[in-house]
Amino acid sequence: MAKKKEVSKEVSELKKEIKEGKVILGANRVLKELKAGSLSKVYLAKNCPSEMKKDIEYYSRLENIPLQPLNLDNEEVGILCKKHFFISVLGVKKK
Repeated sequence: MAKKKEVSKEVSELKKEIKEGKVILGANRVLKELKAGSLSKVYLAKNCPSEMKKDIEYYSRLENIPLQPLNLDNEEVGILCKKHFFISVLGVKKK
């Protein structure tokens, strides 16, 4: 019998937010929303490009928005979001 994978707290939290429809996909849209201050949290894939990661870290620090690195690569994040493309950055809208 196959063992069930242990799902981290961050991944289960992200799944819940995806179901609620609060998630913004993609670096450009997340950066735009970060600058506007309309995000409550940002998730980064573990293999997010370094230049993109620097920009997002900078703007999230300016707006005091928590940045959560995921233990998943961008392909796994795309599968988690049920999309047919890779996703490196996710933003969660404020309530």
